[in-house]
This record gives sequence, structure tokens and C-alpha cells, in this order.
Amino acid sequence: PPSLPHRYDWVVHNAGKAHSVPRTPEEAAAFDAVNVQGTSNLLQAIDAAGAPPSMLVYISSTAVYGLEEGEGIPEDAPLLGQTPYARSKIEAERLLQAWAQQRGVQVVILRPPLIVGPDAPGSLRAMRQAIRGGYYVRIQGNSARKSAVLGADIARLIPTLDGKSCVYNLTDGVHPLFAEFEDAMATSVGYPIRWALPIGLLRSGARMGDLLVRLGLPFPIHSDRLRKMTGTLTFSDDKAREALGWRPTPVLPHIC
Repeated sequence: PPSLPHRYDWVVHNAGKAHSVPRTPEEAAAFDAVNVQGTSNLLQAIDAAGAPPSMLVYISSTAVYGLEEGEGIPEDAPLLGQTPYARSKIEAERLLQAWAQQRGVQVVILRPPLIVGPDAPGSLRAMRQAIRGGYYVRIQGNSARKSAVLGADIARLIPTLDGKSCVYNLTDGVHPLFAEFEDAMATSVGYPIRWALPIGLLRSGARMGDLLVRLGLPFPIHSDRLRKMTGTLTFSDDKAREALGWRPTPVLPHIC
């Protein structure tokens, strides 16, 4: 475990492995090594530093619910995530909650969906690169909505959490259309989206993409990505609004 030089009143745990799809058992095991064992190492270091902190905040993910579609999903929904990333976040949450209960430490778990901010990684980075490269293809008539949250809003919330001990979803409350994310990104990078295809044609392309991905070859569209683009997936942040006074900022003006 790492060595902490001091005892701390507050600990904010935002370290972790994300934004990659494992292709080998070793790559899948890396999520457990970083997100679960890394969390265990941190807790051992906190114990070794002396008296426990009064407060621990953990940045988790809505991936723990394991859903590709749904609307207004609340915090008490079952944790059904089966990807290596989702399972590692579920286990890290449980580890932290058990540790905090044994030591009388307040723990707040924040579950954000897509996080928006400067040079955001993951799907937003992939969208940015594809639009800028001129090969991004949008889906005609796509009515899917997605929850998102501004990273700066999470940062502003954390110092106000003293005295809390619970799990909260965080969103911007707008849940924009996927097409609105595309338009905002195109405006931000200064490149138009030239291609729009019907869903049936893209499904055929996705099946080809599935084969190439299994062979370890890159391809811009595959079935998993297509499902994520076309399925509405939104989360309820009513609990945070009620208990924390959560008043988030709409994300679309901050897409970049």
C-alpha cells in the first residue's frame, strides 16, 4: 500500500481505470487491480496513517447499474453491471462502504454518467476525433437521450458534502438528445457532420465491425457502440437535488 505522510480529515477518491474495452483476460483483470485493489491499498494506507478521516467521497459511475436503456433510473436500482469496469466499481463501492461502517466514517458515493469537460476522454473524445477527421456518421432520426454532467459541477459539489453519507446519481437534469451532443461537438470543433445514414444500413456495418473488433482491428462502428448511440439511457438525480441542493449546469454549451 502507499504511504500517507499525514492523517487527513477528508479523502476524495477519484483514481481509477476506465475508457477502455479489454480484449484479453489480462486487460480485464487490470480493472480489478486498479479499481478494487487500488482502493483497498488506499484504505490500508489511511488506516496506517492514524485516526480515520471524518469523510470519504468516492467517484463511482452509473455503469454499476449495467443498463443500456432506461429512463430516470434511481440509486436503489439493482447493480447489474457485468463488464470488468462495472464489476470493479461495484466491488470498490462495497469495499468502501464496509470499511467506513466499521470505522464510523461518513462516505458519499457519487455516480456520474457521461462527464463533460475540457478534452473529455472516452466516447466524447472518439466523437470529436471522428467529426474532425470527416468520417463521423450520424443516425437518421435518432431520438435517443443520454444523461450527462459537467465535471466542474461535481468538483463544486464535493466541498458541500460534510455531514452526508449516502449514494447519489448526478446529472445535468436536461438529458440531451444524442443528436444534440453531435451538433454541439460539431460546432465546437468547427467541422460539419456530412454523413447521415438510416439505422438499417448501420446495423449491417456494425455486424462487419463486430467481426473486425474480434480480430483486434479498429472499426468506427460495431453493435455495442450502435446500441449505446440509439438507446435512451437517463438517470434520476432527484435525491441529490432534494438532499444536497444539487443545481447543475446544462452540459451542451460546454461540449468541446
